[in-house]
Amino acid sequence: MKNVHCDNYHIFFKNLANPLKIGIIASLKEKPSSVNELSEKLGVEQSKLSHSLANLRFCSLVNSKQVGKKRVYSLNKKTILPILRIIDKHRQADCAGCKLK
Repeated sequence: MKNVHCDNYHIFFKNLANPLKIGIIASLKEKPSSVNELSEKLGVEQSKLSHSLANLRFCSLVNSKQVGKKRVYSLNKKTILPILRIIDKHRQADCAGCKLK
C-alpha cells in the first residue's frame, strides 16, 4: 500500500534538493522577478527555468501573477519563508555538517 504522505514529502523535498530550484527560491527571497530577470541573474535558459518554476508552483512554493505583458514570480511567503527560517535555525544550532561550509 502506497503512503500518500511519503509521496508528498518526496515531491516537496525533491524541489528543495534541486540546486536550480534553490537558486530560484533564494533569488525570489530577495525580490519578485520575471522569468527574464531570473534567467539573467541565474544564467539559465528560460525554458529550463520555466520548467522548474512550474514544479515550484505545483507545490505552491512560488506564486505568479500577470503584470502587463510579463508574469512575475514571488515566494509563497505564508509557507516557504517560515520553512526557510526553520532550516536556517536548524543549520546554525544543530547541523554540524552544515557548519563546516
